[in-house]
Amino acid sequence: MLETLSILAQADAEATSKGLRAIALGVGAGLGTVGPGIGVGYIFGKVIESVTRQPEMRDEITSIQWLGFALTEAIVFYAFIFGLIAFFLSA
Repeated sequence: MLETLSILAQADAEATSKGLRAIALGVGAGLGTVGPGIGVGYIFGKVIESVTRQPEMRDEITSIQWLGFALTEAIVFYAFIFGLIAFFLSA
């Protein structure tokens, strides 16, 4: 009887550990996307403001906008990859 309870307790602890790792991955990936989401919104808002003030520089501003967008979105992928690495390498 005690042996059966011990086996069930170990299985439950392992399931809890895996569940907590999955929750941590979800929270980490979610928080890793909030900052870049705010950054992308800020970039596009400032681009609209800049083009409205200086319409003759629209092409140059747009090229800088896409560079900023790409660099900001790279952060999302880094957060996701680091989360996956932590998920699969943690014991």
